[in-house]
Amino acid sequence: MASPLQTIEIDPDAVRHTLLEDAQGLSVGLVLVGVGVALLAHLAFITGQTAGLALLVAHAAGWSFGWVFFMVNLPFYAVAWRRLGAEFTLKSAVCVTALSVLVELIPGWMPLGEVNPVFAAVAFGCLAGVGLLAVFRHKGSLGGLGVIALMAQDRLGIRAGYVQIGFDAALFAAALALFPVSVVAYSLGGAVILNGVIAFNHRRDRYIAP
Repeated sequence: MASPLQTIEIDPDAVRHTLLEDAQGLSVGLVLVGVGVALLAHLAFITGQTAGLALLVAHAAGWSFGWVFFMVNLPFYAVAWRRLGAEFTLKSAVCVTALSVLVELIPGWMPLGEVNPVFAAVAFGCLAGVGLLAVFRHKGSLGGLGVIALMAQDRLGIRAGYVQIGFDAALFAAALALFPVSVVAYSLGGAVILNGVIAFNHRRDRYIAP
């Protein structure tokens, strides 16, 4: 899933969101991402970043995605607290926990039958992309890999973006050992759409988000 890196450049002159604005913005984002991830899980697709790792582990071990997603993000919080501050870390912890619960509940609220895989990949990319934009706008994130990538950049001199690309490449390569090629292809398509939504719309030269 897209990286939290894009939340770290905050305009110091921007008007801060109120607590109510943060609550509604994060809630809307979480619902959108939750529905998107539920589509992925229903078709046993994966995605990139931390969510992709959780989906891969959950599939391989037969565990619940929500529980695995919550657990793989735990190491992120200590790093994020030092690197990005208390507000970002606490909001991210709340968002990850809420998404972990939502993804477990959504199938009961929205039972799914047969879903066209192309539509599922496109819908996931759109829903999760817009949902992540809302989460980013309110200074939160849904995964810890971006902060680990920043740490590698600081300590090893490797650009954070390259670390993330390398992780996703390894993730999808590992998926080929567990999933049919068609599933990996659909999953990759959804991940490309998601990151396209973020790349086209989360631009500080066009949109200044408080």
